[in-house]
Amino acid sequence: MRVTSQTTIVLALLAAAGGAWAQAKAEPDYSFSYNVGAVTDYRYRGISQSRLKPALQGGIDVAHKSGFYLGTWGSTIKWIKDAGGDAPVELDFYGGYKGTAGAVGYDVGALRYQYPGHDLAVSPNTSELYLAGTVGPATLKYSHAVTNLFGFADSKNSGYLELGASFDIGNGWSLAPHVGHQKVKHNSAYSYTDYALTLAKDFGNGLAVSLAAVGTDAARTLYVTPAGKFTGKRGLVAGVKYSF
Repeated sequence: MRVTSQTTIVLALLAAAGGAWAQAKAEPDYSFSYNVGAVTDYRYRGISQSRLKPALQGGIDVAHKSGFYLGTWGSTIKWIKDAGGDAPVELDFYGGYKGTAGAVGYDVGALRYQYPGHDLAVSPNTSELYLAGTVGPATLKYSHAVTNLFGFADSKNSGYLELGASFDIGNGWSLAPHVGHQKVKHNSAYSYTDYALTLAKDFGNGLAVSLAAVGTDAARTLYVTPAGKFTGKRGLVAGVKYSF
């Protein structure tokens, strides 16, 4: 059979269309991811949430190819009980949008911290809005509380500003420095700066381990356990996480 140039063009167009269709079919609109892990101390913004003890953690995320995402994450905690309440877990619910503007990657969203059955006089349940910008390995993020912050009375409009980075140092290893400042509105004695340096190893197949040196300049007499231990002290925190 003689193949004309027109036939060749048609076949090429059909092949290209078929390839594009197969690629589109292979790229789902939504992606789901899951993670479980454990840490020797659950530190959040430098302050221990687990009385300087180990904690179990896990989460679920769903992302749309457009950039929108939703997720939930939880951890065992002890600080609510230390404050006189009765909530053994923290549950976080968040959603937002990630995109790019030139060389800048951005992330804007909302986050709700929920402490079921807390029984505290001032609710620790907290809602924040956040905005982050990333250039190269560095990320600058600001979180703004639109409710009272973690049980502090009259603390609406508190803010947390943080600067972090992640450096790939080869063979699955990464190094991540971090510094942040928590401002507690109308409770200035509780405001503080925290810092951390995290070394992590990605073993592939979803398994990663980390070791972080953490600390704060928080008031030693204010951030304490019932036994008088300072929950913002300098220390090392080890973690293991499996993502699938």
